[in-house]
Amino acid sequence: MTQVLATETGSFASPFLKWAGGKGSLIRTLLGLAPDKFREYYEPFLGGGALYFALCNQKTKFRAHLSDTNRDLIDTYKIVKEEPDRLIQILSRIQEDYLGSDNKSKFYYETRDWHPTNPLDSAARLIFLNKTCYNGLYRVNSRGEFNVPFGRYPKPSIMDPQHIRTVSKSLHATRAELGSSDYKKSLSKCGESDFVYLDPPYQPKNTSSFTGYTQDGFFERDQKDLMEEFTRLVDRGCIAVLSNSDTPFTRGLYSQFKTLSVAVNRPINSVGSGRTGYNELIVLGTPR
Repeated sequence: MTQVLATETGSFASPFLKWAGGKGSLIRTLLGLAPDKFREYYEPFLGGGALYFALCNQKTKFRAHLSDTNRDLIDTYKIVKEEPDRLIQILSRIQEDYLGSDNKSKFYYETRDWHPTNPLDSAARLIFLNKTCYNGLYRVNSRGEFNVPFGRYPKPSIMDPQHIRTVSKSLHATRAELGSSDYKKSLSKCGESDFVYLDPPYQPKNTSSFTGYTQDGFFERDQKDLMEEFTRLVDRGCIAVLSNSDTPFTRGLYSQFKTLSVAVNRPINSVGSGRTGYNELIVLGTPR
């Protein structure tokens, strides 16, 4: 029987952060490619974790290995998992102060400049900035400093206690291992029949496109290295799925594998008309 994680009011697990390259519009396709049975799930480019949470809404009888090079992001996941109630208290206070502020822009920039000294405050800060910054984008400069401007939303939903508790429940139910490391290290223990989802910073169609959310970029050499790792995973017996932008470069990289091209919207574009007309390349690697 399929196990579905839900609260008494019917809330289901879903990303608690908006993230560049989020896979909400691809979930149906990605779920269709997931194996029926797997005991270990690996997602080393975690971001918002859309596929992970969608899997949790189907079943939780698997062990999750979730990682990302963005340490602030992973630390926030850890707080959501282990201390949801204390996080909710801090976010409630921030939300009340923000909504009651006469100068929300000033409040935002003061919070952006704040450098908390404990993990709880750091997690609350990241969630607040994610909900109130321009387009919900996480971006840092070369010094690793968050530098996205104020979003000017009239009444953003900064904190949903029920949602945070549901996410925490999902992470516990799957015994989620959370780490901040290079994807190769994160995947070093993958074995036969494990399910791996790879969602790297997408290959841009032009050099002005957003390509990452850490001070380290992800370039063509990195994309080639990732393809080689993808091939090794398949050779080791893993079931691997990868998503990237559909470009001649990425098609060439994965020409030996089965691929699908799926039309998607990219919500990080500032102009509504610029969010459509993109295709995502889905690569499926199954043991030979």
